[in-house]
Amino acid sequence: MLVEDQRVLHEDLERLEDAIAELLLDDPKHIRERLVRDHQINEYLSLIEHQSGHLMKLYEDVEGEKERETRDISTGDTMESFQKQLSSIRNHYRRYPNEPVENLEKAYKNRTPEDQARAIARIEAMFTGEEGFGRFFDLTMLHEQYLNLPIHQHARRPNYLQYLDSFDNFFQGVFSRTQKLSEPYYQYLKALQEYLESFMRRTKPLENLDKLFATFDKEFEEAWEKNEVPGWEKEASKIASSEGAESAEGIWCSACKKDFKSEAVYENHLTGKKHKRAVAQQAEDSSKAQTEKTNGIGTTDALRFKERAVAEREYRIARLARAMQTERADTRVNVERKQGMTERERQQELEMLYSETPETNGKEDEGDESDGDDKIYNPLKLPLAWDGKPIPVWLYRLHGLGVEFPCEICGNFVYMGRRAFDKHFNEPRHVYGLKCLGITGNTTLFREITGIEEATKLWKKLQKDKKKEKTDADSVVQMEDSEGNVMPEKIYNDLLAQGIL
Repeated sequence: MLVEDQRVLHEDLERLEDAIAELLLDDPKHIRERLVRDHQINEYLSLIEHQSGHLMKLYEDVEGEKERETRDISTGDTMESFQKQLSSIRNHYRRYPNEPVENLEKAYKNRTPEDQARAIARIEAMFTGEEGFGRFFDLTMLHEQYLNLPIHQHARRPNYLQYLDSFDNFFQGVFSRTQKLSEPYYQYLKALQEYLESFMRRTKPLENLDKLFATFDKEFEEAWEKNEVPGWEKEASKIASSEGAESAEGIWCSACKKDFKSEAVYENHLTGKKHKRAVAQQAEDSSKAQTEKTNGIGTTDALRFKERAVAEREYRIARLARAMQTERADTRVNVERKQGMTERERQQELEMLYSETPETNGKEDEGDESDGDDKIYNPLKLPLAWDGKPIPVWLYRLHGLGVEFPCEICGNFVYMGRRAFDKHFNEPRHVYGLKCLGITGNTTLFREITGIEEATKLWKKLQKDKKKEKTDADSVVQMEDSEGNVMPEKIYNDLLAQGIL
């Protein structure tokens, strides 16, 4: 009966709510147990959503079956409807005599050690050993895929730590706009986006990630409509501005896409074979584009559509990385820590991570050693040592790891500790920030300078002094005596006045 089905569904919803409340009262210490609890709650919430949808269909009663049953019970023979229902139940169990009877009271509270072990095994299968149950990223395969892109055959190949710092920075000039439209680059972006989304879904099962991703899509749509996506502005405006800037400095050749300083060089260039081939190729391309436009192919729209697909991937990756800054910083610390460990120490740490079980918190192991391993308490968020435990507070204070050193040139990035702050002046992030300010060449004089205004003033002063030295060197008058000795005019006049010459 539909009325009985509604009652059962309401009862099932109440049991699910009680089970979720019971799980929320637990406060597991180990991150693996917290993930088990969160994923279990997520499954119960999905069941609530499914059961509620089924219940809403029963209440809507589109076919009017519930109304007929209610009318039969209220106006018809009550015993007849009861015997009919009883007969159907008996027939069901006569056909399936060995069907077990489910205990609905313990349907969502049966948390035996076997069930807990299966849940933990499922969580362990979700993460790799490098991810540490969702604490760190595992971008090693994506780093290899990034290095195998065609552009890195002749460019500088970043190591894994540098890649962790810059995998979401798509505007530092490593790839040109044409190279970003290649298929290998698009497949790399797709794999990176899928990994970050999967990592967030695995580590944050209770958050409404679909709503968060929809917000990212909406923000990208608005930025794309306003032509404000960094690095993906409409090509026509960029070409016009670049041509205007280049023509102001010299004579621009549109066929060869090259600037000439003087008119004589430009006219001599027009008679060359290279220019004639470029002109022929330009005419062929323009005729082909005109033909495609006439046939309705619309190559400009197709190119813009492809640019939009790549730009959307880059925008989503940048937003995902920004939303997981904590995991990203922890990953960098973990990688640096493991680089100072031997292979044996890494294996011991991995074995210790997977050997920890929920039973170690129970009554079976009451020794001091097991209690110490399970009750790792790190309220100060201290860095971890090679054994996975926080370093001592005195060592943390000795190295000044709690002191923040912001750098405006690095995009207001904050470095923890003096050692990391001193090292960052030679790292790519700081060097790239100086290049963006126009500071090139020897940057040793800019050490300890973190402000943009201060660095700009120093660079202008250095350029001014360099120009002045060059001017003074050119203005020195050289004199020659009768014996052929060359000397400055001031020294020559002094020697002449003393009668030495």
